[in-house]
Amino acid sequence: MTQGSGTRSLRVLIAGGGVAGQALAFWLTRGGHRVTVVERFPALRATGAQVDLRGQGIEAVRRMGLLDAVRGKLVDEKGVAFVDARGKPKATIMANTSGQGRQTLTSEYEIMRGDLIRILNEATRRDAAYVFGKSVDGFEQDEHKVVAHFSDGSSGAFDLLVGADGQGSRIRRAILPEGFDPYWRVGIHMAYWFVPRIESDSDIRETYMAPGGRQIMRRSHNPTETQVYFVLREESEEASAIHREPVGRQQEFWASRFRDAGWQTERFIEGMRSSPFFYSQEIAQVRTDTWSKGRVVLAGDAAHCASPYSGMGISGGLVGAYVLADELNRHPDDLPTALANYDTVLRPFVNHIQAEVNPRLLRLGMPMTRRAVDAFQAVTALACFLHIPDLVARWSKEDRGGDWQLPRARHS
Repeated sequence: MTQGSGTRSLRVLIAGGGVAGQALAFWLTRGGHRVTVVERFPALRATGAQVDLRGQGIEAVRRMGLLDAVRGKLVDEKGVAFVDARGKPKATIMANTSGQGRQTLTSEYEIMRGDLIRILNEATRRDAAYVFGKSVDGFEQDEHKVVAHFSDGSSGAFDLLVGADGQGSRIRRAILPEGFDPYWRVGIHMAYWFVPRIESDSDIRETYMAPGGRQIMRRSHNPTETQVYFVLREESEEASAIHREPVGRQQEFWASRFRDAGWQTERFIEGMRSSPFFYSQEIAQVRTDTWSKGRVVLAGDAAHCASPYSGMGISGGLVGAYVLADELNRHPDDLPTALANYDTVLRPFVNHIQAEVNPRLLRLGMPMTRRAVDAFQAVTALACFLHIPDLVARWSKEDRGGDWQLPRARHS
């Protein structure tokens, strides 16, 4: 994906050094553009939980030439087990490693977010300028340029500003109408952190359900660390507000909601305090009809966060970056056309992956009563006994991204 001779080189500022921001930098620098990535954290934010690649996201990484690098960092997660309070598996769904059909709950491309971030950074750091510890606090634009004002008091002029600054994007807030709420909420909240791994932590992800719409997941990504996820079904102002509170207050909230849940809850809560990181979020999608305004455009979660339950959050960011860069490389002298095409080409894919999230099905998987928990486990156990999940995955003709095809770059 490179420009033809004689075309214009754009000065592009990307706000956010996550997956989408770095993937966009990859393609734009190869298109001959001058790219600056500003990241508000003081260093590369190579942290976070386990993520996966599916469908079109795998193809996007393949076209970057980075699939072997990703394969070298994959987490060995063989499947998902639903366990009872004693840790006994009631049903197990294995990963689909046949190379055909649809991925199951576990993808064959499971990787830690930090490892994926480092792979993308290694592929882009020599061509793009990275500035850490600085953010875009505001901007102004006219028909010729966009001037970004940075948190250190400096300013800079660019041809294009890209908001790749995540689900809570400041850039998005600045280009949407005042008071517009871009979030589509499903009434579910999640927190995750790391605890020391113990001998019984296997390479099968364990999922435990407790009454009250509570779910605990454990998965282990290396010999010394285990990831813990607390998931809560709750629609309350307190639950929605807790994610903006100090970390200590967040941890108190999660401990209070889960203390009597059973299984390994005490171990997980105890390990919460000494975890190298802790993250709490409300599960929500970003839905807006506007991805750009003038010389400012949104990418990744800032534009179209599909939520963790879509299974396509990381893949969606990689695909969106590819499409945006392709249109900019095709039309560097006509930004309105490039940005309009970005919306036209990508919107059907985004609509599809967001529609994969069904709140009714999510609520079924997070029962409120003991009887409902038992019923869910019984049905799941029967389905696994009959090999239904394996057969459905293997014989499906498409993965979660549907039959939408990643476009072929016009310049190569």
